[in-house]
Amino acid sequence: MEKVNCKNCGAANPETSKYCSGCGYELPRIKTEILSEPVQQKPTESKDKKKQKLGILIGIIVFGLSSFAVQQIFFKAPSYDKVMMKVASELNKSCPIMVDAETRFDNAVALPGNVFQYNYTLVNVDKPNADTTSMKNYLENSITNMVKTNPEMKYQRDHKTTINYYYKDKNGVYLFIVSITSDKYQ
Repeated sequence: MEKVNCKNCGAANPETSKYCSGCGYELPRIKTEILSEPVQQKPTESKDKKKQKLGILIGIIVFGLSSFAVQQIFFKAPSYDKVMMKVASELNKSCPIMVDAETRFDNAVALPGNVFQYNYTLVNVDKPNADTTSMKNYLENSITNMVKTNPEMKYQRDHKTTINYYYKDKNGVYLFIVSITSDKYQ
């Protein structure tokens, strides 16, 4: 144990004393160094590395999801329904138009369920005086043959679209519909 000498009287005192045992004078404080064990950095470094790896993993996931979203939003091919709506819109720009002396093409419509419909009016036909069954049978064979062979209808055939030909009389009254399903033109 170390001793502390009093500055006033010179008496030796234990280092733990606050006042001199000889004269009562206040003893100077001895500065002692407290040695502590070095702080280990390994657990902190390990946590930092884990955080860094987690950050990189999250960054990769966010980048992947962002790339996928951009691809789906900007580079995805338009759906078949949207393509058919655009085709109908383009056809309708020139409608109504006379196909022949008896038939007027009024418009085209892309319907739900993979159905594309052409709407026609038979301008010289009045339903009460018409034999709709004979007319439908006559038109159905020629329309089916046209759908099978027309190169402009290949896209619709490839997507197994049901193609309807809707007919009405000069007064706008429904006459009949010729429906060409994929089993008829394949």
